[in-house]
Amino acid sequence: MKKISNYINGKLVAPKEGQYIDNYNPATGKVYSLIPNSTKSDVDDAIQAAKEAFNSWADLRNTERADWLEKISQGIENRMEELALAESTDNGKPLWLARSVDIPRAKDNFKFYSTAIRHYSSESHQTAEGVINYTLRKPVGVAACISPWNLPLYLFTWKIAPALAAGNTVVAKPSEITPMTAYLLSEICVEIGLPAGVLNIVHGLGHSAGNALISSDDIDLVSFTGGTATGAHIAKIVAPKFKKMSLELGGKNPNIIFDDCDFDKMLKTTLNSSFANQGQICLCGSRILIQRGIYQKFKEAFVEKVKKMKVGNPLNEDSRLGAIVSKPHYEKILSYIEIAKEEGGKILAGGHAVHLDGEQSEGWYIAPTIIEGLDQQCRTNQEEIFGPVVTIQPFDTEEEAITLANSTEYGLAATIWTSDLSRAHRLGNEVESGIIWINCWLLRDLRTPFGGVKNSGVGREGGWEALNFFTEPKNVCIKY
Repeated sequence: MKKISNYINGKLVAPKEGQYIDNYNPATGKVYSLIPNSTKSDVDDAIQAAKEAFNSWADLRNTERADWLEKISQGIENRMEELALAESTDNGKPLWLARSVDIPRAKDNFKFYSTAIRHYSSESHQTAEGVINYTLRKPVGVAACISPWNLPLYLFTWKIAPALAAGNTVVAKPSEITPMTAYLLSEICVEIGLPAGVLNIVHGLGHSAGNALISSDDIDLVSFTGGTATGAHIAKIVAPKFKKMSLELGGKNPNIIFDDCDFDKMLKTTLNSSFANQGQICLCGSRILIQRGIYQKFKEAFVEKVKKMKVGNPLNEDSRLGAIVSKPHYEKILSYIEIAKEEGGKILAGGHAVHLDGEQSEGWYIAPTIIEGLDQQCRTNQEEIFGPVVTIQPFDTEEEAITLANSTEYGLAATIWTSDLSRAHRLGNEVESGIIWINCWLLRDLRTPFGGVKNSGVGREGGWEALNFFTEPKNVCIKY
């Protein structure tokens, strides 16, 4: 059985204590590889390597660091199919999705920031005659980058690329549930000869390796994507040390549909925004709010379409949904469906596990689920389920839609469907979300700020926002 390695100081190394964690294939429910169960000692070695590499990496010209990022991007391009298969096997997502979204985006993250850092600039201000202020932006130091299991390489590289581009060195920890593509990335870094210590990848459990990483006095900033409870834990440790943090956390996103929308386009996109990656994307719209004039039409059309969505082997091209990422998460989602029933919800589609035949007979599959008849304050509509489960609710007025949309502790993303331009601008302003899509979903421009409000996080990623986070500004005032 394959044992993957940590990547520390430019080398692939085994965990010091020789302990490993089982890594499961969600499609089969079987262990298929082993990952390092790293301890504080492994983490400390990685941090020390990053510290020793920092000055030489930070002293490189922006264009020189950009060249290294381009080499990593090309390395991903060269192993695209291998990485896509690894992502599908590790995560349970359909292979076609990993091929078309996850791995191309990981490649693009490095390509984008290799270009962005070449154009990164600071400001100057002529304060008075003979007085000029200018801003220096310097890399902060050793960055701790911790990423989740839902978009493993996609979000891993979304943090690493700007951190490296800005001149920081990195100690990164992928999710222990989906470590394989992070390991393959470390192989790529070895292949291209990335300078030792610039990027270090340590595998292990959150409460041990992850906690050791964020608790170290030798890291200088933390970038984390994951659950809100874990984000709160990180903040309690990092904030008292006055270190920079970026926390991209949970969501309970509204999908607001007005009766003047382009119905066919809305319906097609809503299927995707509800159930893409088995609903395991922080940007999925799990609360669907429909204006009453088209509520019945939408319900009938949506239920019909959802019931036809195929749940199957992730390697099959016709599988619309694959497997849930882990057994505990599979059980969590099913438990929320039972909670919804107890709260008075009516299951219109799905609501059950799916049992496949053959090699996939022990895999973790759930039918795409639609629930009707719940009020906004119930647990099903307030708590993040993070699976193929959506609720539908009618509304009458624009004001009611805004109230419903804003009635959770989260505020990551929202989707609005309307042909009324004035209404689109009003809701874009009034809905409490860091990201608003109008008549579209997941249409991303990597230059734009990404992140949420309320319990959906602190800070922003993407474009100049990320490069600003990974640098420290210094004002210099000269009188001449």
